[in-house]
Amino acid sequence: MDPRTIHACPRLKQLSPENRLRRILRAYLVAAASSALFLPVPLAAQEQTQTPLASPLVTVQGVVINAATGEPLPRALVRIQGDAETGALTDGEGRFAIPGVPAGPQAIQVLRPGFRDRPRAAGAAAVQDTIGPAHNVLVAAGMPDLAFTLAPSNSIHGQVELSTGDPAQGIEINLLQQTVEDGRADWTPAAIAKTNSEGAYRFAGLADGVYAMYTEPAMDSEPAANPFGAGRAGYASVFYPDARDLAGAARIQLSSGEQAQANLTLTLEPFQTVSATVVQPAGLPGTAFSAVVLDAAGHQLPYHAGYAPQTHTLQALLPDGAYSLLVSSVPAFSIDHSGRDTDSGLLAGTVDFSLSGREVPNLRVPLSVPHPNPVELAIVRTALSQAQSGAPQTKAGQIQVVLSPAGGQTGGWIGEGMVSAYASGSAPGPMEAVWLSPGSWWVHTHIGQKGLCEQSFTAGGASLAREPVILGLTGSMAPMTLTLRDDCANLTLSLPQILMAPAPGDEPYYTVYVVPDFDSTTDVVPVTLRPSTGGAATLEDLTPGNYHVYAFNATARLEYRNPAVLAALPNQGQAATLSPGTASNLVLEVPEP
Repeated sequence: MDPRTIHACPRLKQLSPENRLRRILRAYLVAAASSALFLPVPLAAQEQTQTPLASPLVTVQGVVINAATGEPLPRALVRIQGDAETGALTDGEGRFAIPGVPAGPQAIQVLRPGFRDRPRAAGAAAVQDTIGPAHNVLVAAGMPDLAFTLAPSNSIHGQVELSTGDPAQGIEINLLQQTVEDGRADWTPAAIAKTNSEGAYRFAGLADGVYAMYTEPAMDSEPAANPFGAGRAGYASVFYPDARDLAGAARIQLSSGEQAQANLTLTLEPFQTVSATVVQPAGLPGTAFSAVVLDAAGHQLPYHAGYAPQTHTLQALLPDGAYSLLVSSVPAFSIDHSGRDTDSGLLAGTVDFSLSGREVPNLRVPLSVPHPNPVELAIVRTALSQAQSGAPQTKAGQIQVVLSPAGGQTGGWIGEGMVSAYASGSAPGPMEAVWLSPGSWWVHTHIGQKGLCEQSFTAGGASLAREPVILGLTGSMAPMTLTLRDDCANLTLSLPQILMAPAPGDEPYYTVYVVPDFDSTTDVVPVTLRPSTGGAATLEDLTPGNYHVYAFNATARLEYRNPAVLAALPNQGQAATLSPGTASNLVLEVPEP
C-alpha cells in the first residue's frame, strides 16, 4: 500500500496512530499474498530447514601392510562393506584413499588374492575364508591414517608316485588341520584334492597352522562283476610321508606364506577279501545294515564295506592289518494292529579280525539290541536358594549331554570335531540316552534351565571333565551321574572406562574366556567385547568357585582345557571368585593393541 493512501482515505485519518499502522500492515500482507512478492514455503522445504545438516564427507586413507615382511602391500582392495562402488586399490607404496565417505561408523573390508585378513571366528576354516570380518571404523574429519595388515596364505603341493610307475591320476588326498574345539586340540577336515594326470596336487589358500594329510585307498583296476572278489590289488590309505595312522603322520607347520612340498609314494599290495555273516536275533529282522571298518584302537578307517541282503553278508577288501567291523542296522518300521508306526529297534554288533596274506571268509557278527546306560540327573537344592525365594527359581528347559570323539593328538581322524547328542532331560532322575558307537568320548553339558549350573559329572567316580567316558555296545562302561545346583552366580565383564570413549579409526575388540579352575564339562563360550556395543557382557548361571579370566585383543582360539597351554600364556589371567547366589563385576585388564 502506498503511504499516500492515508491521505486519500478519510477513515484512516480517524484512527489512532497504532491502529492505523496495524491496519496498513494487514492490508500490505493481504496484497502481497496475492502477488509475487510473497510465496508460501512448501512443506518439504519447511522440514528441510528444521533438520540438521547431513554428515560431512571424509576421505578415508591409510596403508595396507604385508604381515610376513612388514612391507607395504600394493594392489589390495579396501572397500566399504555393502557398497561395491566405494573403494580403492593400494598403490605401489601400499597406500589408499577413499574420498566421499560419510562420517560415522563404517564397516571396511580389505582383500587381496593370496592373502588373508584376520580370522572370522575361533573355528575359522583353513581355506576359503580369506576375507574375514569387516573392520569397524569410526570415520571422522581429521582422523588418523588407518593401518591394515594382511597375512599371506600358505600352500601345500606335491607329487604322488606309484610303485608300478603308472600315472597316479585321480588319487584323492584329504587334508586335516589341527584346531581347538571346545578347549581341546583336535583334528578337523580342511580340504580335499585329487591328483592330475601327472600325479600332482595342490592345497592353496591355507591359514597359518599345523596340518596332516592322508590318501584315500585306491584299487589298481576297475572292479569286475564282484568288486570284492579275490585277487585284487590296490594302494592302501597312507598318511604323509609313510604311515598307516595319524600317530605316525608328519605334522606340516605353515606360517607367513610358506609353500610346503609333500611327496608321497604309494606301493601296490594285495587286498584280501573279508566276508562276514550278520546273525540277527529271532523276531527282530533288520531291513538293511551298514558297517564301518575300524583299526585296532577303534578309530574309523576310510575303507568301504558292502552288504548283500540276499545272503545277509558283509564284504570288504582290505590290506593286511588288524581290524574290526562295527555293524548296525537301519531300524525297521512296521504298522501294528492299531495302525501306528512302530520302530523295531536298533541292532548292533562288532567282530575283530586280522589279515595276513590270505582272505577271511567266515566271520560271524552276532547282533543284539543295544541298551545304553542312562545318565542319572540329580539337582541339589540349597538353603540359600530357598531362603532367597521360598521356592526353586529354575525355569523349564532341557538339559542336554553331547559327546565328541576323544581321539586327541594320536587318535583317529574321521568324524573328529563332530558332536553327537547322547542324553537329555529336564527333571531329576534318569535321562534317556541313545546308542552311540563304542569308543572313547568327551562329555559336554548344555544346561537349558535357567538358575541351574553344574556341580559335577562323573562316571564310576571319575571326573568326566578330565577323563573321557568309555562306551561299549551296551552303553557306558560305568554309571554316569550329572549333579546340578541352584545357587549359581552371575559375572559382568566390562572394558576399562578409558577404552569406552569412541575414537576415530579402526575400533579395537577383545575376546574373553572365563575359565573355571575346577573340573567342569560345560564348554566355555568366548565373549567378544567392543566399545561401540557397550563394552560389557553378563554371564549368567556360572558354577560358584574360582576362575581365571583371559582377555585377548584379537580373535583367539584358547585350549583352555590344557593346563600347560594356560601356564605358557604371557597373560596369566585375572583371578575371580564367584560366591553362591551372587552377582559380581570385573573390569578387564586388556592387553595393548
